[in-house]
Amino acid sequence: MSYQPHLFPVSVKGVVIHDGRVLLLRNERDEWELPGGKLELGEEPAQCVAREIAEEGSWQVTTGPLLDVWQYHIRDGVDVLIITYGCRLDTDVAPVVSHEHKEAGLFTEAEVSALPMPDGYKKSILSWYARLSAQAT
Repeated sequence: MSYQPHLFPVSVKGVVIHDGRVLLLRNERDEWELPGGKLELGEEPAQCVAREIAEEGSWQVTTGPLLDVWQYHIRDGVDVLIITYGCRLDTDVAPVVSHEHKEAGLFTEAEVSALPMPDGYKKSILSWYARLSAQAT
């Protein structure tokens, strides 16, 4: 019997904080998620997240440090490898949600814990808030 590796799509997500609030998008499962999307063949993850944030929220960003990598089990037979980056906003315009999501929202660090979203996203968000806070002091 030959080895059959598990294959997972890779989704690259960005934590973008503007005026103390993180950008989140509400998906078809009525969960909040970080902006980002599927890594394309030959694409660098940092380029992917910048492209996806521009497509999904109309925000131009500079991709910063890698925050986390984790496997998200959506439902039986559907798992995704999630890569999260901290990102810096390069614009002052309000986010504009694309057709891919129901709504865009900007949330404070304190509001994040009560939102319906995977714990991995919450961990990445809190990590980026902590790094930015440490840089500010």
